[in-house]
Amino acid sequence: MSQQNDIKNYLNGYNAQVQQQAQALLDSGESGAWLLKKYPDAHRLNGTRGLYEYAMDLKNDFMRSSPPISKVIYDDKIHIIKNALGLHTFVSRKQGSKLKAKNEIRVSSLFRSMPEPLLKMIVVHELAHLREKEHNKAFYQLCCYMEPDYHQLEFDLRLYLSHRDRFGALWD
Repeated sequence: MSQQNDIKNYLNGYNAQVQQQAQALLDSGESGAWLLKKYPDAHRLNGTRGLYEYAMDLKNDFMRSSPPISKVIYDDKIHIIKNALGLHTFVSRKQGSKLKAKNEIRVSSLFRSMPEPLLKMIVVHELAHLREKEHNKAFYQLCCYMEPDYHQLEFDLRLYLSHRDRFGALWD
């Protein structure tokens, strides 16, 4: 992979100046130190139960009236198969004469060893899909309501993914 493509995979939606600054940080080899200074430690929510409780706490704090979540898990296959970091699924099953709906959130296993603010960003993103299916203005307003630094965290995550592709993981 060429070094110029490092940021294109993850930061393509940002303006040219931001892309150039991110590329300079990667090219200088300082991206890892910058990220570690900002996020020194990985979270400790390694198990599915802890992740479920974490997501439910956020949902109960910000989205009490949203539909219930039946499952929140780390998924080893998401990043490879769907080229995504998290998935929300809505499954309808017929039970007798009624339809029963289930909401599930799957988070890439990549987040098992990341700092808590980055985990929170992806969980908030997937929770927002319970109300807003599309990535529209209302969706991002809901994300920012649940996590005021949502956009900065999303950028930092994208920078980390670029760093990880070139240099490897920071938090293991």
